[in-house]
Amino acid sequence: MARLSVLGISGGVSTPSRTTAVVNALVKDVALRVPADTGLIEITEAAPSLFVGLSRGALGASGEAIIQRVEKADLLVVGTPVYRASYTGALKHLFDLVDYRALAGRTVLLAATGGSPYHGLVLEHQLRPLFGFFGAVTIPTGVYGAPDDFIGAEIVGEAIRERISRAASEAVSLLNSNRATAAAARVG
Repeated sequence: MARLSVLGISGGVSTPSRTTAVVNALVKDVALRVPADTGLIEITEAAPSLFVGLSRGALGASGEAIIQRVEKADLLVVGTPVYRASYTGALKHLFDLVDYRALAGRTVLLAATGGSPYHGLVLEHQLRPLFGFFGAVTIPTGVYGAPDDFIGAEIVGEAIRERISRAASEAVSLLNSNRATAAAARVG
């Protein structure tokens, strides 16, 4: 069985980041369930490479490499802090640079963190439509972390840990189903 490419993307703009903690936990949980090569893009570190231009053609080699990693991943784990009722502008800029056809049929696991439990719908009202535009397939269970789920940037809440496990399980089931369908199509 070929190894999957699982790429976490943290749209957080601070360090340490609760969002990065959630994205890392999801990536690790998926990798425990299926052979995978994993990676992480943190917007705080990628910004100098991505913000040099407003279009993909204006990017240098390091920015282009980041975009290609996003476009080639089998599974994207995308997390953002809620900022003014949406995902961060920095995360939006990253996806503005991704080719609109590149994520069609790709699997995406969604995560967010916010200052109160009331911001949890950002997953449904902001992130799902973004990836719907790309034609990506989002995992039914999203993961939202509120302040009570953390001590600093460490995940401590039992409910969020359970959601992480459920979302990772759903992602692996969908990925395995997609692989089986693709293999059957090649044989048939």
